[in-house]
Amino acid sequence: MIALITFGILAILGVTIGLLVHFLAIERIHYYQGSFHVAGVSDSYDCGKRASQESKALFEKTENLIYDTFYNSSISREYINSQVISLSAETNGVMAKIWLAFKFVLAKRDDMRRKIESILHQMLKDNKTSLTTDPSSLKIIEISKGDAEKLVINCCGRRLRLLSDDLITRNNRIIGGKPSEEGEWPWQAGLKLNGKHSCGASLISNKWLVSAAHCFAKNNDAKQWTVTFGNVINRPYMTRNIKTIIVHEDYRPELTHDDIALVHLAEGVPFTNNIRAICLPEATQNFSAGDMAVVTGWGTLSMNGHVPVILQQATVQIIDTDTCNAPGVYFGLITNSMLCAGYMSGKIDACQNDSGGPLASLSSRGIWYLIGLVSWGEGCGKVNKPGVYTKLTFYRDWIAKKTGI
Repeated sequence: MIALITFGILAILGVTIGLLVHFLAIERIHYYQGSFHVAGVSDSYDCGKRASQESKALFEKTENLIYDTFYNSSISREYINSQVISLSAETNGVMAKIWLAFKFVLAKRDDMRRKIESILHQMLKDNKTSLTTDPSSLKIIEISKGDAEKLVINCCGRRLRLLSDDLITRNNRIIGGKPSEEGEWPWQAGLKLNGKHSCGASLISNKWLVSAAHCFAKNNDAKQWTVTFGNVINRPYMTRNIKTIIVHEDYRPELTHDDIALVHLAEGVPFTNNIRAICLPEATQNFSAGDMAVVTGWGTLSMNGHVPVILQQATVQIIDTDTCNAPGVYFGLITNSMLCAGYMSGKIDACQNDSGGPLASLSSRGIWYLIGLVSWGEGCGKVNKPGVYTKLTFYRDWIAKKTGI
């Protein structure tokens, strides 16, 4: 009996110690919400809406300052990410609301909280020439993962499910491909004609999507189309009917120009981890040859090949227009409204039924932008025949005119 009691006590102690080690010694992501006053400006900013150039510049300056501060701080190893959520107009300025994420063991919780606040306070104190701030206005609190997700739920281009690993993997491909993870590309949508998958599309607000005009060349009756969300095409998280399809006025089926269309949903979608909008670039935003981007879709895995059930992804490289227009490539067919991406060596490319799907680029601040739409190309993954995409910067003002976004 004594031996059994002793064994029971030791077992309880072992479990208790194991749990303590698990909770105190395992690194976990901790989230924080902060705010501080910025004087001398009046334009507000909401990460879910298009903003003025002045407020966007202030937003970017603030984000870069916070990033640089923590990246060069004594807790740079623990620092994961930070974002400005909003700039709310107040008397004599705006209140900046920020979101931060750090990874550390629970035993360092109180010490980290003090260090984070101290570093932010010093940042505001030292940078009054670039930001007129009041260091005493700084407030910071730790929040739960759920509250952190709610803060950025309406912010475009964020993937919270993959917060600590939001990097481009260079060996993924659609042809021969690798399936995506759940929630990895939450803006990707599928366009189904009479219940059969036909094209891809990108969610740019809770009611609007953008896709390729040629998807609707043979049938633009909104009643016969539906939109699905989720990375498994035959088991979507959500399905929506379409209210209106707007094809670019200058699109002609026999040509490759102006290959863009807008889809207006009959009912808006609620944003979740698995369904959210991608950011649209401004018309002046530049994406250079050599930059990496990701194309996604449920297109065939080879020319006239099988169609996947799970959303596929491929990392491609932007190719300069002169190279794409060279003899032996596309012989001058690439205009300033188009974008070439892929590899001159072939093998990695979009394919049939990927049309209209997104070509997405990750900014240095961890925000995804829609830079192109799968439009056309010769074959799939052929040598010297990279994919050709509709360039979103060229049509940014057209999108704003039609949608208000």
